[in-house]
Amino acid sequence: MNQELLKNFDGIIRSEVPLAMHTWLQLGGPAEYFAEPRSEEELLALLRECTKAGVPIRTLGKGSNILISDSGVPGLVIRLTDPVFCGIKTDAPIIEAGAGVRLGRLITSAVYDSLAGLEGMIGVPGTVGGAIMNNVSSNDGNIGELVDSVRIATCSGEIQELTRDQIVFGYHNCSIGNAVIIKVRFALNEERSPELAKRLQKNWIVRRKNEPGGSEGSVRLFKDLRGQNAADLIEEADLKGMRIGGARIYERNPNFVVVDPDCSSSDVKRLIQLVERQVRERCEVELELELEIW
Repeated sequence: MNQELLKNFDGIIRSEVPLAMHTWLQLGGPAEYFAEPRSEEELLALLRECTKAGVPIRTLGKGSNILISDSGVPGLVIRLTDPVFCGIKTDAPIIEAGAGVRLGRLITSAVYDSLAGLEGMIGVPGTVGGAIMNNVSSNDGNIGELVDSVRIATCSGEIQELTRDQIVFGYHNCSIGNAVIIKVRFALNEERSPELAKRLQKNWIVRRKNEPGGSEGSVRLFKDLRGQNAADLIEEADLKGMRIGGARIYERNPNFVVVDPDCSSSDVKRLIQLVERQVRERCEVELELELEIW
């Protein structure tokens, strides 16, 4: 990125910003360049100029599904933290949320407004934008099934409104690609029943029981394969509690890694490689990463 571009975005773009503090694992090096735009106009200008200059662009939400390399991340990392990207608006049965809204906040807001459909995903970490990009799911289905439309900014700096029919939602992915999600509209079901709040509470308790306690310091590693649970495969390979450096496979749910304060990103990477190799050799199955490595 040239100095002229930095000058044009003085006060918006910062260089060598540590990313560990912005991720749940709290590991890894800095972003070469980092920006938190204060409006759609600033976001679009950033995308246009960086694309023109050939600067790689990544969008970071709560960092609950990302491992930052110890050496850091080249290019520009964007976070949508300004209130303009973090609002919620309800017009039943539609609820609209900015990409920077925490998914848990959206779910509790929907239940408060007697809107059902999202409560099965309570406890899933991250932001609304990240949830859409990864098409998060629960036993009741995936979040893509509830989408009405998505407002995005393309890498060329243009706004597009995509309807549900224009987006392909797959297993932990969607077809939005490298575009930046700005806002999402969900079409939910109106349910004025005390059972809705009870379901929310029950789902929260179940998720907390099966996943590591707390929030930061642990993430899910692999995608479940068709008909095969990744946690079961890792257990079958006798890897529960396996440790490399400061990274450890969680005993209760071995598809999670838990990190110690002295852990490094390379510790997690080496543990992932060990799990992949052992499952391949002992179970004859190729695991697929759910965790993104930057």
